Amino acid sequence: MKPMTSKLSTLVALLILTPAAFAGEAPPGLDSGTTAWMLMASVLGLMMTAPGIAMFYGGMVRRKNMLSIAGQCFAICCLVSVIWMLIGYSLAFSGDNNYIGNLDLLLMAQLDFNKLRGTFPESLYVVFQLGFGVVAGALITGAVADRMKFSAMLWFIGLWSIVVYAPVVHWIWGGGWLKDDGVLDYAGGTIVHINAGIAGLVACLIVGKRTGYGTENMAPHNPLFSVIGVSLLWIGWFGFSAGSALAAGTNAALTMLVTQTSAAAGALTWMFYEWAVLKKPSILGLVSGAVAGLVGITPAAGYVSPAGAIGIGIIAGFSCCWACAWLKYSLGYDDALDVFGIHGIGGLLGAILTGVFALEEIGNASGAVEGNIRQVWVQFEGVLAVAGWSAIGTAIILYILKWFMDLRVSEEDEAEGLDYSQHGEAIGADG
Repeated sequence: MKPMTSKLSTLVALLILTPAAFAGEAPPGLDSGTTAWMLMASVLGLMMTAPGIAMFYGGMVRRKNMLSIAGQCFAICCLVSVIWMLIGYSLAFSGDNNYIGNLDLLLMAQLDFNKLRGTFPESLYVVFQLGFGVVAGALITGAVADRMKFSAMLWFIGLWSIVVYAPVVHWIWGGGWLKDDGVLDYAGGTIVHINAGIAGLVACLIVGKRTGYGTENMAPHNPLFSVIGVSLLWIGWFGFSAGSALAAGTNAALTMLVTQTSAAAGALTWMFYEWAVLKKPSILGLVSGAVAGLVGITPAAGYVSPAGAIGIGIIAGFSCCWACAWLKYSLGYDDALDVFGIHGIGGLLGAILTGVFALEEIGNASGAVEGNIRQVWVQFEGVLAVAGWSAIGTAIILYILKWFMDLRVSEEDEAEGLDYSQHGEAIGADG
């Protein structure tokens, strides 16, 4: 029994001593409070996709496609996480090129785990930024819901996150040309929402309309799930907006305040507009207005006052409602879950209005309200650049994929529902 006892003792010793052996000393300059806040902000940001977007989108599709859209969000979270670690972060945040990063951090091989980004570990910044890429990819799925093949979706989002998303991050947050030009984007209004909104619009045009669009009932099967999903999104949004302060201080607190204010203003605006026009305020419209307000404030969160946030929320709530209720049907595109109507339009307005309401005393950048009208043009330049890049890159990726595979399921599989035809599983029959 001695050999067995000896081995057991050795194993117990390793289990006890290993954590201490690898703990090491904290790097000089590390702030435990800021590190704790950024850990929490990263978790909140990742929560936005699964379960946030998954529940939001899952409630808005027909029941036979709910599991599929939720599964797409979950799979994209996994796929983009791996791609970001392999190459995405390197392309976004390494090197000093104006347009694209280099491969110095490929596979995270050269990442110094003791290096700090401000007063918290850079490895934590990698995770924090990862959440933005995950959300951007997941948002696009709503535009082509109910008809795009699962395999095609994964190929598309994987390539899009490398070819389209990572360069845009570098342009603004990685020290690229738009940053040098003075474009303001505090928490991803241009990088995430305009980028994903335009990609969603192009994707729904190339993939085509759902079978029966305009003639069949395609109403959301469970708006309650969407309410829960948006509630999770709203909470998670604080991670990205307040977390973008990169410190647990007064700027993060003010950012959280204006985020809450804009979301509430957007929700009320959409609700009252529907109430006046349709005589009944829909709950789905109420929560969609909150998302519109959140999208609108995202680029402006660290630059505007609560009064400016109310203005942004009202404008975004009304404009996104108009885009979803009138523009989409007037132009005839089938953006199933209004990705362009909310994220594209809301992101565009938020970026421009950042140039209007930015205050020097808050974010060290002044807008038109303080006489700096040029900032509005600078913001518009950023919008045009990102929208154009996203549209062209998305179209090229999808047409290349279309050459090699079918982008959408067959009419029979679409009628059966993607839950069963793509995954062999189902929640239940419609009705």
